[in-house]
Amino acid sequence: MFDKSKRQINYLRLSITDHCNLKCQYCLPEKVTKFHNNSDLLKSDEIEKIVKAFSLIGIKKIRITGGEPCVRSDFLDILKKIHQINGIDKIAITTNGFKLLENIDLFKANGLNRINISLDSLNPKKYNEITRGGDFHTVFESIKKACLKNFEKVRLNVVIMKDVNDDEIFDFVNLTKNLNIGVRFIELMPIGEGKKFTSVKNSEVLSLIKKHYILEKHNNLETDGPANYYKINGFLGEIGFISPLSNRFCDKCNRVRVTSEGFLKLCLHYNEGIDLIPYLKANVSTEDLAQIIEDAIYNKKPKEHQMDCIKSIEDIKKIETKGMNEIGG
Repeated sequence: MFDKSKRQINYLRLSITDHCNLKCQYCLPEKVTKFHNNSDLLKSDEIEKIVKAFSLIGIKKIRITGGEPCVRSDFLDILKKIHQINGIDKIAITTNGFKLLENIDLFKANGLNRINISLDSLNPKKYNEITRGGDFHTVFESIKKACLKNFEKVRLNVVIMKDVNDDEIFDFVNLTKNLNIGVRFIELMPIGEGKKFTSVKNSEVLSLIKKHYILEKHNNLETDGPANYYKINGFLGEIGFISPLSNRFCDKCNRVRVTSEGFLKLCLHYNEGIDLIPYLKANVSTEDLAQIIEDAIYNKKPKEHQMDCIKSIEDIKKIETKGMNEIGG
C-alpha cells in the first residue's frame, strides 16, 4: 500500500516481547524496573491475525523483534503461523544470537530466511561489558553457523559509540573478507538509555573506511529500506550503513511497527498510532482489521517530516519516550 506521501509501505517490524536476556548499556537500565507481564503481550493467534491483515494491504516482509524475540517460549509457534500466511515472502528476525545455535535448523525449516544479529564488539571483554553479561563466543559461534546455512541474508547490526567501540570499525569491516555476511553500521538513536552515549556519524565511518578500501555501491533489495550497502573487491560479504541522524530517510520510509502490546506505531520517533487490541477483543474480521490498519498507515508522518521539527508543546508531548526494547527496535 501507499501512504498519502506516496511512499510504498511493504515492511512490518513486529515486536513480540519487551523481555530480553541481556541488558545492553544503551538499551536497558542496569536495574530494569519491570517488563510487561506475559499476559499483556500479544498472543500467538492475535499475532497471526494481525499479520494476515497486514498481508491483505501489501506487506511482504515481516521482521520479528523484541526485546529478544527468542525468549518467548512460543516463538516457534509464532514463526510457523507467519510462515503459513499468503503474501508474506520474507520473514526476518533481529536477535542477540544466544538461542540461535541450538535452534537455527528448526527456525530455517519453519520459514525464517533472514537473520540480523546485534553485535557491538568483537572483543569478548568489551562485549561482556556492553551487554552486561553476554558471552561473545556463544554469539560468534551462532554467527558462523548461520553463515553456513544458506539463509537469504545474515547481517550484523553494529551500533558505533564514541569512546566505546569506535576503535573496532576495521575489525568489523574485515569480518566480511571471509564470511558471507553483511555488517551494518547503525547510528545510535537518542532514545531511552541511548541518550547517555555519543553517536558516531556514519559519514565519518564511511570516510574512514574509504581511506583504506575502494567501495563499490551494492544495490538494495526492494524491502531493504534505507540502508546503503557496499562491497569491497574480493570480500565475500558486504558492509551497510543506516543513518537515521546524519542522513535522514523519512522520504524513503517503507515501514511501520507493531509493539508487543498491540500498538500500531507509525513512526519510530513519535508515539502516534492506534491500539489494535480493542479491535482484536471485538473480534473484527481480518478484512475489517486490514482496513483499519490501512487507514492509519495512510496518515503516516509526511515524507517532508524531520524529527527535530518541534514547533509546539503538543509536538513535545508526542515525542517517543519508551525504551527501544518496548518499541521493538
